Amino acid sequence: MTDNEFMKIALSLARKAFDIDEVPVGAIVVKKSTGEIVGQGFNRRETDKNPLAHAEIAAIKEASEKLGGWRLIDCEMFVTLEPCPMCCGAIINSRIERVVYGAPDFKSGSAESVVKMFELPFNHKPEITSGVLKEECSAIISQFFLQLREKKK
Repeated sequence: MTDNEFMKIALSLARKAFDIDEVPVGAIVVKKSTGEIVGQGFNRRETDKNPLAHAEIAAIKEASEKLGGWRLIDCEMFVTLEPCPMCCGAIINSRIERVVYGAPDFKSGSAESVVKMFELPFNHKPEITSGVLKEECSAIISQFFLQLREKKK
């Protein structure tokens, strides 16, 4: 599958978050050598009342359980929104080899926008590919916050 095809799957997970009034972010972890999706997740912070319930963390947890270890060697992540500092830390710690994201996050994006965590002198530096299906990934976030503002009126 292509990066666009994998990102479309992450977008379908973001829609699940949208449908339960969560910030619509979806993530998958893919085993590169087989193309198998080994982990997936979407935001559930409000639903679970848990600040750790980010899409990336859920996908990493599921992948680690499925693969039987915390090192996600030969894996890459596709996520609709640029990861935050916490998720970048989890990506570094899990040894994910490549991160592909759609929309930049100018408020807390820590792969490239606010800070470039993957360029800091940590023991692991994943490759970054940004802007995959950027318009679609940005649109679902914009739509969510537009609706949220309308509800508050």
